[in-house]
Amino acid sequence: MSAPRLRATPLPGIGVQYDLVTREDRHLSVVAHRDGARTVSVYRADDPDSCAQSLRLNGAEAGALIDALKPSHHSASLLYTTDLGLVAERIEVAATSRWNGRVLGETRMRTDTGASIVAVLRRAEAIPSPAPDFRLVGGDTLIVIGTREGVDAAAAILGRE
Repeated sequence: MSAPRLRATPLPGIGVQYDLVTREDRHLSVVAHRDGARTVSVYRADDPDSCAQSLRLNGAEAGALIDALKPSHHSASLLYTTDLGLVAERIEVAATSRWNGRVLGETRMRTDTGASIVAVLRRAEAIPSPAPDFRLVGGDTLIVIGTREGVDAAAAILGRE
């Protein structure tokens, strides 16, 4: 059996759309909205570009669906950020960003938003726990964790809105 074909497409200001083509050549997508909601869409078998059904789930409903789809991964010791009121999000630093070439501490991210940058993805490298003197580069993807409001404020500081 071949691996499922999954494609992620950023939707600026909305979130990320994940498209999956199943082994039976059925197309479905999930839009992960920035507010934690999810829109699940199933496309017609005779026309994979025509949506047959779409369903919007809030964060709690999406979490319940995830548990139903992958119950073997559920454990009382597993930390779900939604259970704690936290979210984790990828935020890209644009090449034209005012932060391109500046150090992380200058953003005052944690002080002003309460959100933490826990890692930076740069090309094929992951840099965990970047220090305040870490120099940002256009194209970096920051992994930010905090409350929904804090992560949204971090995105605004970094110029993505």
